[in-house]
Amino acid sequence: MIDEVVEGLEADMKATVESLRRDLSRVRTGRATPALLDGVMVDYYGTETPLNKLSGVSAPEARLLVVQPFDQGALDGIDKAIRKADLGLSPVNDGKILRVPIPELTEERRLEFVKQVKREGENHRVSARSHRRDANDMLKQLNADKDISDDDLRSGQARVQEITNKTIEEIDSVTKAKEEDVMAV
Repeated sequence: MIDEVVEGLEADMKATVESLRRDLSRVRTGRATPALLDGVMVDYYGTETPLNKLSGVSAPEARLLVVQPFDQGALDGIDKAIRKADLGLSPVNDGKILRVPIPELTEERRLEFVKQVKREGENHRVSARSHRRDANDMLKQLNADKDISDDDLRSGQARVQEITNKTIEEIDSVTKAKEEDVMAV
């Protein structure tokens, strides 16, 4: 029973780290990457649709994204959605594709992005601690139901804490790497 709780915790912690990686991929670093537009939702014939379902996004140059819609009728909607997404990007519409130049980041803007990265890291650390609390609560309930002994409870809690520590270290290293990436000129 303890193994089931620990396995569930490991899966939750892995999902938390993957979520952090996905969220941080949307933070601008000054280089063009299609992940910058992952969170953009487009009003496509009255339905909010993710941009990557409506078009192909590529980065042919370090400072340029090219958005090629599958349906030319969606071009204006995609243009509006990118402008509205508060990414600081201004697409250029040539009638067939959108070219999205990635402007050079100022020092002030880089510091804002670092704050955003730190905020995301802290949110995911809180999530990891929440998973720890849930796992410990399950172990305590098993102990209260007399399914495991007090010694098993303590050893299970130690395993939970060990997994939590590893996850928080991984979150910190991912966050630090992204901060360095943002600050690199």
